Amino acid sequence: MTGATESTPAPVVAGVPVMNAANALTALRLVLVPVFAASVVASAMDHAGWRMVACLIFAVASATDLVDGWIARRFALVTSVGKVADPIADKALTGAALLLLSWYDQLPWWVTAVILVRELGITALRFWVIRHGVIAASRGGKIKTALQILAITWYLWPMPAVLAAVGPWIMAAAVGVTVVTGFDYVAQALRLRRPAA
Repeated sequence: MTGATESTPAPVVAGVPVMNAANALTALRLVLVPVFAASVVASAMDHAGWRMVACLIFAVASATDLVDGWIARRFALVTSVGKVADPIADKALTGAALLLLSWYDQLPWWVTAVILVRELGITALRFWVIRHGVIAASRGGKIKTALQILAITWYLWPMPAVLAAVGPWIMAAAVGVTVVTGFDYVAQALRLRRPAA
């Protein structure tokens, strides 16, 4: 779900063990997804204590994505398993959060649909062009990720009514950047697939 997902993939280093610190953090993020979901369900989005717990779990899980990517690049711990598991963990966390927010009528279903279609579509595009090249990193992609995390966190935390009213504006910005960067990635994919003249 984070900027690491949107960045140009680092090369896989031969001989790196699958069980390493970066992959352990990715695995932790995957484990936290059902724990996070259970916390949201326990809160039913009307119990302040459980909402705080869910929000904190989401924040910790989101932070692991920043840290695991940095560790993998900094200490040359990039593996094929990690490159597959990392985006799956990101999509699982973001998808669970959005679906649950919509289920409890905190977020319109069309917002969840737009974001998830974009996220899954870009993942499919990456596989579609993988033999032709890598979709270049995008600053907009990192901004999109940051806005999504901020918006979801804002919705999860039990805010006073005045502050809660800011949440939809943050989510609107996240949706806008999500759509714009989605078109940008489509254009990059088409350029990569275009036959050389």
